[in-house]
Amino acid sequence: MAPLLRIQDLTFAYAAGKNVCHSLNFRIDEGDIACLLGPSGCGKTTVLRLVAGFEKPISGRITIGSSVVTAPHMFIEPEHRAIGYVFQDFALFPHLNITQNVAFGLRKLTAPQRAERVNEMLELVGMQAYALRYPHELSGGQRQRIALARALAPRPKLLLMDEPFSGLDIELREKLGLEIRALLKSQNTTSLFVTHDQNEAFSISDTVSVMNGGVIEQTDTAYNLYHCPKSRFVADFVGQGVVISGRGTADGLIDTELGRMHPTDDSRIEVKAGLRYDVLLRPDDIQHDDLSPSTAKVVHKAFRGADILYTLHLDSGTEVLSLVPSHHNHEIGQRIGIRTEIDHVVAFPVH
Repeated sequence: MAPLLRIQDLTFAYAAGKNVCHSLNFRIDEGDIACLLGPSGCGKTTVLRLVAGFEKPISGRITIGSSVVTAPHMFIEPEHRAIGYVFQDFALFPHLNITQNVAFGLRKLTAPQRAERVNEMLELVGMQAYALRYPHELSGGQRQRIALARALAPRPKLLLMDEPFSGLDIELREKLGLEIRALLKSQNTTSLFVTHDQNEAFSISDTVSVMNGGVIEQTDTAYNLYHCPKSRFVADFVGQGVVISGRGTADGLIDTELGRMHPTDDSRIEVKAGLRYDVLLRPDDIQHDDLSPSTAKVVHKAFRGADILYTLHLDSGTEVLSLVPSHHNHEIGQRIGIRTEIDHVVAFPVH
């Protein structure tokens, strides 16, 4: 499938500062929802602003559809890029009612065409009953829907969203995120959004690009980012987990205190005898088993309703995490049986 957005060798720095993003390359296929995920200050919002045309890069090329919008000695202004933009604070006009806000980008249409499109968008986001209200009369979730309707009204080629759910409570964030994914898919709208919240990224997007220090460490599906991280940063940033130490053996295994493990092909490492390795363990890799001869001491527990996240102390002093159904309710200080059940053994050489 042809990409709707292509970014090639994009580099940007503020005046007299270090690069915010460096030689960035990625693409989004038409109809896909993509996410830039990373900690604060990693450069993800800057990339969004570069795509929108709010900033000019030092070097690189940005193509939207078949049109090059940024290249050396060439720059298309934001209003001519056929994009929609949903700002973090929604940026609705307080002096305009909801109908007027949604109609703002439709000035080239006739009055009847404008009214028809506004009504269509309000129906799409379920806000017809609020057409004559003003932004201050709406809840955060309702303002988010109106901001989305306004951005989609001109039928943009590409929709950009900057931390679109950061101001909402967790329950509403999850509900609205699923609604917006379904809405964007129904419209076949290609989208790019940025967030620091991995649950948000995983539930909405088709692909996620994990950013760190101005570069993309890995672009992949949520499943692969969690189970097959390609760098220590991705392993640490995505999901919960700990690493335990091990040493390579002559037969290509890694000898750890929890047994010998064979890295899966996803690790892309060649195990060498005698060298040290860090092995990533996710909470679901450590299973509670009352019949197991191996035990660990409970040092912390986090009740999560359907399950409990235990922090367990091994005899060596190493701590691991274990996610256990909540009817297995153990006290701090109690020893419980454990066994490993690891589908993806991810390991990194210790340099």
